Amino acid sequence: MPWLVLGLWVAVLALASPFASKLSDVQRDRAVDYLPASADSTQVAKIQDRLPGGEATEMVVVYHRDGGLTAADRATAADQIAEIAGAHTLTGRPAAVPSEDGTTLMYPVASTEPGQDEEARDALVNAVRDVARGGDGLSVEVGGAGALATDAAEVYDSLDGPLLYTTAAVVALLLILIYRSPFLWLVPLAVAGLADYLSMGVAYGLNQWFGTPVSGQSSGIMTILVFGAGTDYALLLVSRYREELRRVERPYDAMAAALRGCGPAVLASSGTVAAGLLCLLAADLNSSRGMGPLGTVGVLCALAAMLTLLPAILVLLGRRVFWPLVPRYGSTPRARRSLFTAMGGSAGRRPLAVLAGGAVLLGALALGALNLPGALKQEDSFTSRPEAVAAMETLAAAYPERGTQPISVIAPTDRADAALAAARDTRGVESAERGRSGGGWTEITVIAAAPPQSAGETATIEALRENLDGSYVGGPSAEQIDLKDTNARDTTIVVPIVLLSVLLVLVALLRSLVAPLLLVAAVVAVWGAALGIGGLVFGPLLGFEGTDPGLGLLSFVFLVALGVDYGIFLMHRMREESLKGTEPAEAALTALRTTGGVVASAGLVLAATFAVLTNMPMVQLVELGFVIAVGVLLDTFLVRTYLVTSASVALRRRVWWPGRLSRAPEPVRRERQPEPV
Repeated sequence: MPWLVLGLWVAVLALASPFASKLSDVQRDRAVDYLPASADSTQVAKIQDRLPGGEATEMVVVYHRDGGLTAADRATAADQIAEIAGAHTLTGRPAAVPSEDGTTLMYPVASTEPGQDEEARDALVNAVRDVARGGDGLSVEVGGAGALATDAAEVYDSLDGPLLYTTAAVVALLLILIYRSPFLWLVPLAVAGLADYLSMGVAYGLNQWFGTPVSGQSSGIMTILVFGAGTDYALLLVSRYREELRRVERPYDAMAAALRGCGPAVLASSGTVAAGLLCLLAADLNSSRGMGPLGTVGVLCALAAMLTLLPAILVLLGRRVFWPLVPRYGSTPRARRSLFTAMGGSAGRRPLAVLAGGAVLLGALALGALNLPGALKQEDSFTSRPEAVAAMETLAAAYPERGTQPISVIAPTDRADAALAAARDTRGVESAERGRSGGGWTEITVIAAAPPQSAGETATIEALRENLDGSYVGGPSAEQIDLKDTNARDTTIVVPIVLLSVLLVLVALLRSLVAPLLLVAAVVAVWGAALGIGGLVFGPLLGFEGTDPGLGLLSFVFLVALGVDYGIFLMHRMREESLKGTEPAEAALTALRTTGGVVASAGLVLAATFAVLTNMPMVQLVELGFVIAVGVLLDTFLVRTYLVTSASVALRRRVWWPGRLSRAPEPVRRERQPEPV
């Protein structure tokens, strides 16, 4: 049987191999790819694709000298721009825009050569950068939306390798420390790697068959989930398998007993995570909606690998895989007082005091969320400083009161003149020029008086949308506004669905209403506290200038799904003990004592895998990884250990209301013995 399972996996991986290698080819990371189809900026991008020449790649070439530009600098700039115009098809002749202090000269450059081809866009940006070069105190930088997209794509393309290797290294280190074996850690790590490869193939299939959007963020999160969740399942299975090897002689029979013992809990927990992630399908934002299926694919591939491939390999390797701590048949593990026994004892002695103290602590931490920085701007999305960001910073300093990023307006051609006049009359507009026409639409390029992504430019965009009836307003700044608005709308829709779906799964599993409500309330409190810690760290310590608009929703979905995952292990064991007739308080402490070590190990692994994201060069990934890692640690070592256990001890049988475990067992009636005569 193990050899058959191994053969089936070889066949499955061989089938998935051609598709797994293509996942990066369908990855899209433009801001417009994240937006819903109904957004104004999405409509602008789609119509621009149908205009003569297709979508335009917009850049700004920035020439700067601290002491002021010289005549030679201006001549160099003019020559370089002329060379760029001669080598590429531009939408118009670039015109120089000098700064008032004479230190900076900018040339807006736009070309329709690449269209929607991201590789061609990157080639164009790099070609312009090859020509636009400075020296001897003259700095030349290429910025703008096109250059920013190229730099972002380069960052996302560089994530795949480092993210995978770093995650694998972190998991390997933790497994070595947990298992204390030179060989055992290799097995779950290798199985997790194969599960990740399979998930890439399945994700590519979802993209091709159902149009599921794939981004650098969603594919990275999928890898994190495969290694994090997969290693958690492996820890539970190996721990139970080790126990069974001491009671059962044959490894095959021991593994069968281990799967019967922990399999239902693993299946229930993975099902809860998958149900929570699939609720993201209700989101309107493409990036969030794509995150749900890809995250679910990661969890299910990890589940399949850890419940089939991992057992087969462990059975084939036998007991020697645990060397040097080989579990001998008939042996008894050395009894010792564990940390969780001591923690459970303190929670059992004063449950109400522990519960109140924990609630106050979580509430105080949640107040830190009020200190979260505002919406993240495009130029603040990188932890490093790529050339496009440097160019935007130079422009912001040289043109503090002027817009340097175009706003695209798409108007029906028969109303283009009226739209142009209305745009010029709109408050906050510095200039508006008619652009390309085709297919019944005309493009109008608007420059706002206020700097990009400032409150003044936002007000100008909103005024344009209000004044230009029947037209669409897009461009980089409008895309950021639509991202923020759509995220806010998605949060109000997805959060209740996640809570309801998770609650229903818990009710069905635990056959209670109180216990599921307790678990859900606990994970919501953890989410608030984790966000609060983020508010105390992101700005003051890490220097981040903004918060990703999707941070609240995505961190909520992951922390609720993954937090309830650990709650299931604890409450499921508590229910098993209660079914044996153990008193409620003792059942809660026994569940903590028996599952605490494994759950703590699993929590450390999961938190460490998400913490890998904090080493990535994108602020969005750093913030998401930090909040989830902190939330998992809070959930593992505070909420599960103290608060849920204390609440269970305090509620006693009421925690299982209205199930049959909530009712006291009927006293056993003894038949009256006849008195001897």
